[in-house]
Amino acid sequence: MKKILIVEDDISIHNLIKEILLKEQYELLDAYSGSEALMILERENVDLILLDLMLPNINGEEIIKKFSQIPIIVISAKISIDDKIENLLNGADDYITKPFNNGELVARVKVRLRNKDNCNHNLKFKELKLSFEDRTLYVCNNKVILTKTECAILKQLLLSPNKVISKSKMLELINYDTPDCDENSLKVHISNLKKKIKKYSEKKYIESVWGIGYKIFED
Repeated sequence: MKKILIVEDDISIHNLIKEILLKEQYELLDAYSGSEALMILERENVDLILLDLMLPNINGEEIIKKFSQIPIIVISAKISIDDKIENLLNGADDYITKPFNNGELVARVKVRLRNKDNCNHNLKFKELKLSFEDRTLYVCNNKVILTKTECAILKQLLLSPNKVISKSKMLELINYDTPDCDENSLKVHISNLKKKIKKYSEKKYIESVWGIGYKIFED
């Protein structure tokens, strides 16, 4: 089930968006301020963000800059072409002005989620490129074959660069691909991934955050 974060401080509009998308059977998360959205994004892996720009605490533009790797549809009362261009160039994927048409909103959400699925056959981060159709990792253009579990783990790390993923969350995320993985085997798979990357790169990339989990970053 696709997970969508709704970031909108106007309760009536927020509830309208939620009502529309619940009919499409998406898993929905709610944030009513910029700071609340950041807290959720630090602990959750979401497939799409629906984002108002004029928010309490932290505005929508700041969220776009921090999380441009996640598909973002701006839903805003700002209707000027300059606002649209600026936000699209800064990392937003789409821009809808208020008031919006319900059917158009659903269509744009489906398109963005479909595009995300199409893009997810390959993921890149600095010198790393993962093709998880054939479980191949390229490290500085050197080909490395991964196991099914290694590929599932690295995919989740690459989807959330510089973000710590807890051990329990990682096991939850890879459960569909590798249901038999537990904390002990997860540690072994992470160690094997590090060794495979180290063979072709001096950069560390995967960090074990003691007592919490793992993250991918540029050393």
